[in-house]
Amino acid sequence: MSIVSERLIIWHGQHGRHHLPWQKSRDPYAIWLSEIMLQQTQVNTVIPYYARFMQEFPTIDSLAQASLDTVLSLWSGLGYYSRARNLHITAREVMHYYQGQFPCTRETIQKLPGIGRSTAAAIAVFSFGQREAILDGNVKRIFARYYGISGYPGENKTQNLLWKKAEESLPVHYHNGKIEAYTQALMDLGASVCTRHAPRCKICPLQSECVALKEDRVNQVPTAKPRRPLPQKEAIFLLLMERHNILLEQRPSPGIWGGLWCPPEIGVGIDVINHCQRNLNIEVKAPIKLPTLDHQFTHFKLRIHPQLLQVTSSDSLITLSKFIWTKPMNALAKGIPAPVRKLIKQTFLSGHSSPGI
Repeated sequence: MSIVSERLIIWHGQHGRHHLPWQKSRDPYAIWLSEIMLQQTQVNTVIPYYARFMQEFPTIDSLAQASLDTVLSLWSGLGYYSRARNLHITAREVMHYYQGQFPCTRETIQKLPGIGRSTAAAIAVFSFGQREAILDGNVKRIFARYYGISGYPGENKTQNLLWKKAEESLPVHYHNGKIEAYTQALMDLGASVCTRHAPRCKICPLQSECVALKEDRVNQVPTAKPRRPLPQKEAIFLLLMERHNILLEQRPSPGIWGGLWCPPEIGVGIDVINHCQRNLNIEVKAPIKLPTLDHQFTHFKLRIHPQLLQVTSSDSLITLSKFIWTKPMNALAKGIPAPVRKLIKQTFLSGHSSPGI
């Protein structure tokens, strides 16, 4: 057994997490769901979403049979919505191509939508006890510091070296729960000890051989992602009110917020009243401009300019299935992105009547 794996397994027995909801199961469906939710999301945020998903969809068959709208509504607020869309697609693929049996090898699991090498390895470890290396963001940081590997982990050369070290560090004898304990230890160490900022090196089980610690480079390793200013986009959101209902439009999939429900969006500079007449067959009063709302995605920033509009003529209201009229409170139960949720709450549900309505 490697020094790394031996020390981490011992450390995990004393200090690791043992009571997370998905740790009670060997069901690959439950493990897969948790691993997808944990991508770029904190454990404490995931737990209530995981519980609601497992209650609503206790089996992969129930998830496959659900509508995407239902899946997205349960996911609403968790972000990175492509994960939810891929969950739904994968559930249907497993039912269709694998007769409902989740694949049991890392190579096969990795072929499913939305599952990369590290996630596939984690599912193979925790569901089937297989000897596979993981390398998520936390684990990259651990190995970069321990082995003193410079370079941004997102670059191929650095990432390939980290994968090599991850494989070399695996326990040789991995039966009787050792591979599971080791893998969970890596996750726990990265989350609680070898953190990005202010790492707790004095209590780390790997401190005696950690190259970055010896060379006083802990705060420089791993190399940070090269910073580039995020481009900013702007859009107008049309908050159309008709008999205390608001209009929502289902976004096309794929794309940003694909499959989610949002107020109709138009570009800045477009005449709002004319757009409503020509494109939505709706007559409206002059718009009331609301405070802007900023939202940051991974690759750009979005500045939202909400405009509140009272519908004056509903003779030819939209009947297309991608549009719905709904009460603001009911909109919160649908799959809507976080800034839209915030906008609806601030505008319609804050305890004050909507301006001009």
